[in-house]
Amino acid sequence: MKQKINRNHSDDKAVADEVLIDKLTDAMTPGFASEFDPDEAERAGAFEEDALNEADALDSCIDSEHEG
Repeated sequence: MKQKINRNHSDDKAVADEVLIDKLTDAMTPGFASEFDPDEAERAGAFEEDALNEADALDSCIDSEHEG
């Protein structure tokens, strides 16, 4: 009879954190291609939106049509 292992959410998160750290460490090795699933990539910050919004882009334009 197999004994059922009781794992909780914090155990799963700890394992996922450890795997992600290992993959990020491997990714720093030249020539090694680490593969990340979408959740791991998001947790690693791959999809953080840091682009300028339209108003900020217009404000940064030197020869804007708005000046004058």
